Order: sequence, then C-alpha cells, then structure tokens
Amino acid sequence: MKVGYYQYAPEFGTPGRNLEKVENCLAGVDADIIVLPELAFTGYFFEDRDELQELAEDVSESPTVNGLSRLCKNGNFYLVTGFAERCKEKVYNAALVIGPSGLLYRYRKIHLFNTEKEYFDSGDTPLEPIEIKGVKLGVMICFDWIFPETARTLALRGAELICHPSNLVLAYCQKAMLTRCLENCVYSITANRTGKETRPRGELLFTGGSQIVGPKGEVVAGSDSEEEAVVIRDIDLSEARKKLITENNDLFADRRPEFYAYNECPSGND
Repeated sequence: MKVGYYQYAPEFGTPGRNLEKVENCLAGVDADIIVLPELAFTGYFFEDRDELQELAEDVSESPTVNGLSRLCKNGNFYLVTGFAERCKEKVYNAALVIGPSGLLYRYRKIHLFNTEKEYFDSGDTPLEPIEIKGVKLGVMICFDWIFPETARTLALRGAELICHPSNLVLAYCQKAMLTRCLENCVYSITANRTGKETRPRGELLFTGGSQIVGPKGEVVAGSDSEEEAVVIRDIDLSEARKKLITENNDLFADRRPEFYAYNECPSGND
C-alpha cells in the first residue's frame, strides 16, 4: 500500500485558500492514503470560541469536505485530515476520513491540549478502526499521542495503521510515536504542520517532523521542521499483523489486564 502525508503551513482563517493549496499539491499524486495536519484548513491558535465557530464547518454542508471528496475521487485515494467541525451548538477538533465516495468517518479529539479546552468541546466518538482497502485504519489527533491508551485501544480493536493529524508544538511526540508503534506492532503516519502562527494570544511555532513509522519502531520516512512536502512510501501492512515478539511471546495474548486497572488520580493531581 502507498501511504504518506502532506506537511505544510496552513494560513490562519482562510479555509478556501488552504483547500486550493491542498488540491494543487495533491493533484496527480499516486497514493492510497494521505494524511494532512490537524485543523488543516482553519489554522490552529484561535482567539476565542466565537472566532472558532465562525471558521468551523458542518460536514453536511462543508465546501471543504466537498472539495476534498472531489480531490479523492479524481485521484482515487483516501485522505485523513484535521477539521474544525461545527455540530449544532458544539464545535469539535475532528479528523475526517474522506474517499472517492465522500465522507466515510469522523473522529473527535478526546484529549484536548492547553487552550483547546477553552473553545472546543470534548470529543465523544469511540476509538474504533475503519477498514479501507482491506486495511484497518485507526485515527487519533495530536495530543492523543501522550496517552498510550489511545494507540493501544485502537490496536487492540484491530488497527494496523494509525493516522495522526497533528499541530505539534512540544518536542517529544515524534520520538514517542516510535514507541507507540513498537509497543503495538502497528504503522503510524504523523502529519504535522510547519511554520508559526502569530495571533492576539501570542505566537506558536510548530515543529514539523512529520513521519511514517513502522511496527518495529523504525522511521520509514520523515521530514525536517520547516519543509513543505508530500511524502509517499510503500509499506507492507502484513508486518503489522505479526504480533509475536519471540516464538513464545505474543504482544497481545501475553497481556495481563487484570493487573492494569487503576482509574484514580494520585493525591494532589485531581
């Protein structure tokens, strides 16, 4: 399967212009699945909820979704993209899976980062893989990486490839995703954005470093912190179905979940 990402710097507040950029850069690309960054069309650093609501779109009447659906149909590929989703009175930091037939799946971010808590509603969709071209694909968004339960839950439910739209500003995620892949024997695609946003609340510098990681924790392909690039690689998804660590150790069968359950916060960290 040919998979990859498009690392770029969306322009804040101009979804139409960002859509045109994506359409131009992905026209003619030979791929099966391409991942775009988190909030790939609106930008990230919102001033407040009112500004977010103005830019967010309802998927049922979204020019962005319609444009991406046409792009996927013309290119015969699938996209996983970050998206500011308006649903009645709520607004979610979402990721959409779009293919030649249109919107197939949406995931709403369950672990909100920093100021996201001020203007996004908490995600309410379960961590369930979707099957595309015979491959079970899981979706998580940016800060979900720091909670190992996210990738583990997707993997336990059959995900072989985890798509990870991101707007990373911390320096740890890229290395951590090597471990997430190793501990679950899955592939992952982290599509991070690059550039910076200077907004009324301050400035954010995004770390780039988008990457495709294999089930042994190996970097299959990666970008630097600043380049804008479409990167596509062939991967062998059968490698993500081999859960034996040794001939006597199965990654999932050897788990002892009866010893893992603990839901209380340590004292002082409520």
